[in-house]
Amino acid sequence: MALCGLILFGFSLTVCLDIITRTIGHPWLWLQEVTSTLFVYGIFVGFAAATRRNDHLYLTAVAESLHGRARQVAEILVRLVVLSVALCMVYFGYLNFLRGFGSFRLPSNTPIASLYAAIPLAGALIALFAVEQIVNGWCNGFDSAEEDAPGKEGRP
Repeated sequence: MALCGLILFGFSLTVCLDIITRTIGHPWLWLQEVTSTLFVYGIFVGFAAATRRNDHLYLTAVAESLHGRARQVAEILVRLVVLSVALCMVYFGYLNFLRGFGSFRLPSNTPIASLYAAIPLAGALIALFAVEQIVNGWCNGFDSAEEDAPGKEGRP
């Protein structure tokens, strides 16, 4: 979560600096590249953080209405789907990252692979968090994990 906040702060700062430098007539062209990079990384790191906190897309809506063994099976199936998507992100994101060395961003001539690196990175984090949730749910049950999760107190 701290990384998400840091990325959001950096994104906001670079947007403000871009506006200021353009207004005074001396634009820093590299700021647009930094801003777009922070935006892309913010999306993918935020996706991983949402997976960690189990705040993603409410894939567990049906599972939360179940109890006992049925809930455990449903929760594990949901996390296996998330894990499979994360592994696809790692594999295909890595292939995309390798292809990105043939294209360059202007004006810095940085390989576009620097943007594509966020995809397998986020996929690896999501896979790690999905495995963590499966292991914790298997050992402690999913009912208690949902009640004890931080930030869930005021949530409807």
